[in-house]
Amino acid sequence: MPNGIPHKGEALNRISVFWFEKFKDIPNHFLDVVDQRTMIVRRATPLPVEFIVRGYLYGSAWEKYVLGEPLSGIRLPKGLKKASELPEPILTPTTKAESGHDVEMRWEEVVARLGGDTAERIKETSLRIYERALKVAKRRGIIIADTKFEFGFAGDELLLIDEILTPDSSRFWPQEEYGEGKDQLSFDKQYVRDYLTRVGWDRRPPAPSLPPEVISQTSKRYIECYERLTGKKF
Repeated sequence: MPNGIPHKGEALNRISVFWFEKFKDIPNHFLDVVDQRTMIVRRATPLPVEFIVRGYLYGSAWEKYVLGEPLSGIRLPKGLKKASELPEPILTPTTKAESGHDVEMRWEEVVARLGGDTAERIKETSLRIYERALKVAKRRGIIIADTKFEFGFAGDELLLIDEILTPDSSRFWPQEEYGEGKDQLSFDKQYVRDYLTRVGWDRRPPAPSLPPEVISQTSKRYIECYERLTGKKF
């Protein structure tokens, strides 16, 4: 996008720090905070797979469900609505594309690429983090509909890396506005996506400039998300 979103980078960094400190028991790359926009991390070699945990049926998952298609080989029960909570969280891994769009992977493909032991460790860890984070967020009035995790190796040690559980790697919904069968309000960049859809952008560069109101409202959503999650003023 040609426009920056004020305070977005700082909010994402501070939210990531909040979660890394909460999940100290899970090996991760976080070491220290330099300032509100910067952290020091351990150098790791990223794995070529992104691990998406879904607790609610929305976005591309809903689109596939409507067409009767499985998600990463997983068949969901019939009768679910848009934004329905799933019977249990599921893992839908994708490729980590250098350019273009990520591609959904079946679990067998993940195992073939990473090895069975590593794949199973990551699956168990991803689902465990999501379930713990969901409970924390709900106490703060936020639903984490889905989220993306990345992992890497520092030597022989498997680490949780990248940003975690932020509005750019997750769908965050205000719990008081939630309801099945409808579009959801969100604290994430979906607000920008919705604007681009309304103006008919075909997703080819160059992207259109964002009006001041969209920039301002998006910035406010990132800040509100940080304040709700942490209970601190931005």
